[in-house]
Amino acid sequence: MIMIKKVWIVFAFVLIAAGLRAQEENNFEIAKNIEIYSNVLRQLNINYVEDIKPGKLTQTAINAMLQSLDPYTIYVPESRLEDFELMTKGEYGGIGSMIQKQGYYVVITEPYEGFPAQKAGLRAGDKIIAIDGDSARGKSSADVSKKLKGTPKSVVKLRIRHFGADKDTIIDITREKIKIPNIPYYGVTDNDIGYIILSQFNPNAALNVKQAFLNLKNKYHIKGLIFDLRGNGGGLLKEAVDIVNLWIPKGQLVVTTKGKLKRNSTVSRTLNEPVDLKMPLTVLVNGNTASASEIVSGSLQDLDRAVIIGRRTFGKGLVQNIVSLPYNSKIKITIAKYYIPSGRCIQAIDYFNKDKNGNPDHVPDSLIRAFKTKDGRTVYDGKGIKPDIVVKERKYSQVTTDLYAKNYIFNFANEFYLRHRSIAPPESFVISDSTFNAFENYVAKKGFNYNTETESLLKQLDKSAQRERYLSAIKVQLDTLQKTIEQEKKNDIEKYKNEIKNLLKMEIIGRYYYQKGKIRASLGDDLDLREAEKVLNSKKLYSSILNGTYKTPKSEKIIIRKK
Repeated sequence: MIMIKKVWIVFAFVLIAAGLRAQEENNFEIAKNIEIYSNVLRQLNINYVEDIKPGKLTQTAINAMLQSLDPYTIYVPESRLEDFELMTKGEYGGIGSMIQKQGYYVVITEPYEGFPAQKAGLRAGDKIIAIDGDSARGKSSADVSKKLKGTPKSVVKLRIRHFGADKDTIIDITREKIKIPNIPYYGVTDNDIGYIILSQFNPNAALNVKQAFLNLKNKYHIKGLIFDLRGNGGGLLKEAVDIVNLWIPKGQLVVTTKGKLKRNSTVSRTLNEPVDLKMPLTVLVNGNTASASEIVSGSLQDLDRAVIIGRRTFGKGLVQNIVSLPYNSKIKITIAKYYIPSGRCIQAIDYFNKDKNGNPDHVPDSLIRAFKTKDGRTVYDGKGIKPDIVVKERKYSQVTTDLYAKNYIFNFANEFYLRHRSIAPPESFVISDSTFNAFENYVAKKGFNYNTETESLLKQLDKSAQRERYLSAIKVQLDTLQKTIEQEKKNDIEKYKNEIKNLLKMEIIGRYYYQKGKIRASLGDDLDLREAEKVLNSKKLYSSILNGTYKTPKSEKIIIRKK
């Protein structure tokens, strides 16, 4: 026994010595390369044919260096601190509006309800012609956004061309602190089931969820809850742990972080008494559910507390920390990986072991491992959170996608708004046949055209036939195919009427009821929500999923390949 202890002590010293040696080598490499870099920059400044911009060159060098690591490790110069504050705190000084470049100008796409842009009368479709006397023609959305932001209570003077107007209007808008709400909407479905959508994990997210949940529970006596994390890219780790704590007992492990440094390896447990341990709970997720959202959904799955519904999540199992740098700049660094209660890390992309071309790849199936939930269900690491019930993503046709992407739906909604002072409430508003016919006429008048995937393939076939000298033999058939496609395309808008109507409805509702209205309207045609209601309305189904007796369809099962 004494001999074994001595061996272990010697082994430990060897490891420590090796670690110190590696650290010393890294320190030498850093010092050497800093000296080389400073000399390169000095020689460029002295000898280069034109005057250089050292700050811009250095930032380019830093960004290139960080891009070789992972996309979450980023440098933030002083000039971008305001955008960084928005990213980390969800607030900024500005007018409160979404914008988009359309043609030569940036336009308002959606003013936030109750904020300066909306209170000043700005509407979707309004062009920003000038800002504080400076022309906005040709400016990017980023350029315009930067000018619109500023210290709260400061005034920005805008020259606006309202949609449908033939002359400009000068508007003075007083900036305010724009704080994007963590919860844009919560309410009750027709089946007495609560619904809460959380858009981000900024400060007070857990408190907001708690207040919304208690309101639904005490005022409406809900029999179950749908917690919507779709599209939620994450945020503060503490808020994620506290949200899990609402439905999980005190002292329960939620997430462990493991980093190179001891201080970056932490264990987070629930610290408070839960709000409710029995309420049936479902969580909606999709491919844009990431980071803190995956901690919440993954932990509730691992602890067999909620049924997860939707599509596989993004797979971000990396933890970042913000470090201050000289001259009021910062760097956000990936410091650790996180592991949820079952012990799995759900990171989907391996940024640390890249292929021969230097590109990261998804974790291969051969390296995916199985883990067990609290009550023994099998779950997997390496590819995000796989829902307990997978709902196929709704995909739009090419014609619908082009009508939306080329702003035909956006602009028709603006014209509709000019002609109609009010519409029915979001839950009951529908696109009538007369409105849809008006849209078809509008599209035809504007000369809408688009290329289908079939047409693209046909063009490739034509080029191949020319190159291989088959064209003369098959030209008649190719021309016939092209004419047939063109004829069929004329019926596409009618063929895909229902999905086009749905997007039209949402765009028009946004003009009158803003973001909350669009959320309320979307719930009536939400396939994920319908599936969640089905689960919460069946105690047998809900229990079978959580106790592992539910039979997953074969198409949803993960196949683990052995090397």
